Amino acid sequence: MDRNKKVCIFGLGYIGLPTAALLANSGYQVLGVDVKQEIIETINRGEIHIIEPDLDAFVHAAVHSGNLKADLDPTEADIFIIAVPTPFHEDLSPNISYVLEAARSLASKVKPGNLIILESTSPVGTTEKIQAELIQLGVDTDNLHFAYCPERVLPGHIMKELIENDRIIGGITKESTKKVADFYKTFVKGAVLETNSRTAEMCKLTENASRDVNIAFANELSMICDPLDINVWELISLANKHPRVNILRPGTGVGGHCIAVDPWFIVSQSPDTAKIIKQAREVNNFKTQWVIEKIINTCLRFRIENKKKPKLACLGLAFKPDIDDLRESPALEVVERLISEKIDCMVVEPNIESHPKMKLVELEEAIEKADIVVVLVGHKPFKNVSFKESGIVLDFIGLNV
Repeated sequence: MDRNKKVCIFGLGYIGLPTAALLANSGYQVLGVDVKQEIIETINRGEIHIIEPDLDAFVHAAVHSGNLKADLDPTEADIFIIAVPTPFHEDLSPNISYVLEAARSLASKVKPGNLIILESTSPVGTTEKIQAELIQLGVDTDNLHFAYCPERVLPGHIMKELIENDRIIGGITKESTKKVADFYKTFVKGAVLETNSRTAEMCKLTENASRDVNIAFANELSMICDPLDINVWELISLANKHPRVNILRPGTGVGGHCIAVDPWFIVSQSPDTAKIIKQAREVNNFKTQWVIEKIINTCLRFRIENKKKPKLACLGLAFKPDIDDLRESPALEVVERLISEKIDCMVVEPNIESHPKMKLVELEEAIEKADIVVVLVGHKPFKNVSFKESGIVLDFIGLNV
């Protein structure tokens, strides 16, 4: 495919911005669209608003080459990519309003031959709904090519994995699949695998639901082991010596916009049959509540035994190690609950500068002053930290295991 093409990307978050920067540095003319003026201004200065290794260099190079610009409004392009959030409603049903809003905003910009690609994690049938939305607005879609291509990257390694990971392309038609696959082959080194849009949508949900189920087993195991006085980290290490056993690591729950959200998309569409997937979601949500109760009970025992309220050092707010992403973070939920219970918390999160609901402190200060250290996220700066021998350490993630 000729790289002398214009690409318009909706959503400049954790997927949209890296994708925009990668395409711009690959020779495409890219316009990134977002609803927040401060994000637009930041990117147009060649700077970034999220933490991701190497992203700053990619964005700086892309902007200063003239290949990447950001704006509040879309423009005509050859290729449109939708990478906006897809949260869920209070009843846990998927909310694709941002996707459909993006579809409506590009309706007046499309022309025959355009590619319209959805990357946002979405329930099955969403790609078809984008086409239906355009038809309802009077757009002739016969010569437009719609496809779904889920992102499959790991935060902290996004720039590398955008290029190296295999990608799945699912078009509404076989011709659309082929044309969109040809586009991705211009910048992806991994295999570009072709299917239909519904299978591609379900594949993304399946990948994350599978992870969620396996994490739920580990989290449930940790809660079983605790009252039995069994070290779950040693147990898992021993069990994993079996050649066909691979138990994952338990933690404070499951967070992020993918694994903590996507399984509900399957449950919502198949409520009577997605029994294991639903149960896993409930186990992982319950693990966070279990962590909260264990911390509160430890604080009560300390207060009774020492006749004073304990000071806690809470290590980590992000949903996983070494990133600044707080979306659906179980660690954040834990700390917010502790603060609401009037527990004295010193909060350490080295990947963000501030938080509107709590004061952040440096790691050394928190460890020095704390009576109880609560390890919630395994950030690298926390590794091999020397805790006070007289203090209590509640490690929910196996920090140095």
